[in-house]
Amino acid sequence: MTATVAVLQRAIVHRTKGSTHGPITRLMSPGDLGELLKPFIFLDIFSLNASRGKSNFGMHPHSGIATVTFMTKGEVAYEDSTGATGVLLAGGVEWMRAGNGVWHDATLANESSMQGFQLWVALPPSLENAPALSVYLAPSQVPQAGPARVLLGRYGHAQSLIETPSDMNYLAVNLKDGERWRYTPPAGHTVAWLAVNAGRLDTGSLINSGELAVFEESEQPIDFVAQGDCSFVLGSAVKHPHDLVMGHYSVHTSMVALAQGETEIQRIGARLRQQGRLD
Repeated sequence: MTATVAVLQRAIVHRTKGSTHGPITRLMSPGDLGELLKPFIFLDIFSLNASRGKSNFGMHPHSGIATVTFMTKGEVAYEDSTGATGVLLAGGVEWMRAGNGVWHDATLANESSMQGFQLWVALPPSLENAPALSVYLAPSQVPQAGPARVLLGRYGHAQSLIETPSDMNYLAVNLKDGERWRYTPPAGHTVAWLAVNAGRLDTGSLINSGELAVFEESEQPIDFVAQGDCSFVLGSAVKHPHDLVMGHYSVHTSMVALAQGETEIQRIGARLRQQGRLD
């Protein structure tokens, strides 16, 4: 008699389609799933189209976090208060470590449209009030291992050029219809989630386009089968051990750190107004 071994799928403990306001669908924020998934504390899917009258997000501030913008379609012109400017192409990545405070903006670079994800990552006390740092990667600078492009961290032989503040992976994955893939998280990565932006994904239950799924906390691998051509982002990490103390655009680990960051945001904002870069 041949013994059979049951394959246990890592359970999904929460799923959401978020809330949509204009060009943005918010899938997680620090006040809800961010507490469960920290250091991943905020995720938007965005879509801008010049023909619909919306071509930019407007200059706005952050402190205490890093933002990670991944473009899935189109081109975006960027600028920030560190002095960085340029154009981010589809498949490119913006890493903006806000630290003690930064302002930035994104604008359609042509008359078509753009789509992508923006993720916020919580910073540890050693970096939450550090000087701001921006890194922009062209598509050719984002390494790939199998079907996964490594936006942050390391997977297989591929390692991102961006230095992360703690132990985490953030991958952009494309699977063909019927293609199978297994993600084995690194040791200690008990936090795991994914968000599908095209197609459907079978992980024991179906995850639809536009949906975010949160997996139970463990180090167990996750098996995927694409239902139709499918693309999604996936995050895994060692749990962020610090509190989330929130301002309007900021998340810190303490009220003292938040106050320091908000003071710097106001200082930079005053300078930008003097320069005519803010209304």
